[in-house]
Amino acid sequence: MEKPDINDLGLQLDLEMAKRSVMTRRDLLKMGVVSLTAFLASCVPGNRTIPESFNEADFTAAAPTAAVPTAADPTATLDKTTSADPTATMEKSPTPAEEVCVDDEIPSETAGPFPADGSQASRQTLNALAFSGIVRRDLRPSLGTGTIAEGIPLELEMRLVDVNNNCAPLAGYAVYAWHCDQDGNYSMYSNATVAEDYLRGVQEADGNGVVRFTSIFPGCYLGRWPHIHFEIYESLSKATSANNIVLTSQLGFPEAECNQAYAADGYEVSVSNFSRTSLENDGVFRDGWESQIVSMSGNNESGYLAQLVVGIAV
Repeated sequence: MEKPDINDLGLQLDLEMAKRSVMTRRDLLKMGVVSLTAFLASCVPGNRTIPESFNEADFTAAAPTAAVPTAADPTATLDKTTSADPTATMEKSPTPAEEVCVDDEIPSETAGPFPADGSQASRQTLNALAFSGIVRRDLRPSLGTGTIAEGIPLELEMRLVDVNNNCAPLAGYAVYAWHCDQDGNYSMYSNATVAEDYLRGVQEADGNGVVRFTSIFPGCYLGRWPHIHFEIYESLSKATSANNIVLTSQLGFPEAECNQAYAADGYEVSVSNFSRTSLENDGVFRDGWESQIVSMSGNNESGYLAQLVVGIAV
């Protein structure tokens, strides 16, 4: 019988092993594989395809099912990712709006057709949250293939605050963020990137309620303003499926920075799409976007820093 892959048992095993000593973790790798596999086993998804056309605002997430995808040795390529901090030369602002409070909860938005959060979407159930290694700051590598998503470096900082408690930081909450690549494709779903799982990841909020991701400036596809999806969970241990979501929303980018970024090589597809897109006709943002547009600094050469205060009614 083929030995089960202990490296592919998902976030639940990652969290359990993180609590244990080095010796105990080694023991876990040597012992109890069968029982761990039986508890955390997942099945390989079928072909991942999407409709020829879609309106993201029309999609809603149904109840998750038990089936989740697996990645072949998802941690095998992490050591190969040796790129330097893409924002090392960027002039950074302080932690996002440390002195600023927001009055209202950020609007709830659709997760869209490509969430990979265990919910039924695009006629299939995929769950990147089950992948070992999905808790990461750098979203650019694909866990399964090692492919690095190309594009202008983007550092994203989100500060989670409780609008019912004078904007107290929500330390320990977790954020799952995902977005398209520079060509407008979503990993795991789009035909061109169905084998990839990059530009998806989870981070836990620090003592100031801040989560940080390193990624790329997302492209613009027809019908949508440039954006990043995110889901908020009460804790890292609950960031395993759509069953536990506290809030789902999206953040958008300022027009000036979009025009600047899309002048760079690699974003040619976005230039035409963005010229035909506006916040007023975007199916998600047209009912109000003031609290969802990030503050930005940086440029195409050094990369960008995007910051947003995210209000949550706890």
